Amino acid sequence: MSIHAVSKHLGIRWETVKNIDKAFLLSTLPALEPEKITSLVHIGVDEVARAKGHDYMTVVYDLVSGQLIWVDHGRTSNVLINFFEQLSQQTRDGIRAVSMDMGQSYQSAVRKVLPNADIVFDRFHVMQNYSLLIRKERNKAFRNGTHHEKKMLKGTLFLLLKNAPNLNDKQSDRLDDLLESNKTLCTIYMLKEQLQALWDEPDYDSMITALEAWCQLAKKTRILSLINFADALWDRRIGICNYAKYRLTNARVEAGNVSIGLLRRRARGVRDTEYFKLKIRQTSIKEAQSIFYPEIKLT
Repeated sequence: MSIHAVSKHLGIRWETVKNIDKAFLLSTLPALEPEKITSLVHIGVDEVARAKGHDYMTVVYDLVSGQLIWVDHGRTSNVLINFFEQLSQQTRDGIRAVSMDMGQSYQSAVRKVLPNADIVFDRFHVMQNYSLLIRKERNKAFRNGTHHEKKMLKGTLFLLLKNAPNLNDKQSDRLDDLLESNKTLCTIYMLKEQLQALWDEPDYDSMITALEAWCQLAKKTRILSLINFADALWDRRIGICNYAKYRLTNARVEAGNVSIGLLRRRARGVRDTEYFKLKIRQTSIKEAQSIFYPEIKLT
């Protein structure tokens, strides 16, 4: 139940309910003690909004166990460095790979404190950036199109973003008509399919080779957005192709972020950052149970 619902049901102030819950979480949640963590091998790092479009929190997961091991306010390199420096030297030395998006701040923290760890850029974020490119090019085509072309483009964004096997026959036929009528979108869509295939490469060297071929192909299209995207990928080729070494993604982190997003929306605004951190930690505990009905699992 939300704090508002409990407050209304019991006839007490919202702040009182929040403070009771906060005190309960402080007394019952296992402490986050980085200095006691051992045997870290692969970790995932990401940012999550404290409020939509506003400040952010940094979350760190152990990708082997799937457990949240750190959450703090902010998304600068210093926030992540603070976590790393609380780990023992032996634990830091044991971290082989860190999965993350392509932002600079987390990269800087890893390179400063974990010089021997490989950075792995999460494939979800790479493809998410490509989806933004598709969205922009489709919007440009709509703005500049004739009445007939606009009619053809209307309601087609999801067709361009979804993977072909997930389309039904009617959707596939409509996508075929769209791609046949718009050469730029056809090129971008075909390159999307080829880009996704990069993560099927069996090893680092073959993935680098495949990425180089993809970037060269993208540049030959003379589509400026594709050229810029290809340049950005090539600059980050090591982190992208490190996937082939470790087969790591931030899927567990993204699943946690979905839960955090639901928590934020249900709260309708977060005014107490420390309480929000406690609620994030609560969502990460798989078998939380009701204090009133211990036999009923809440997650």
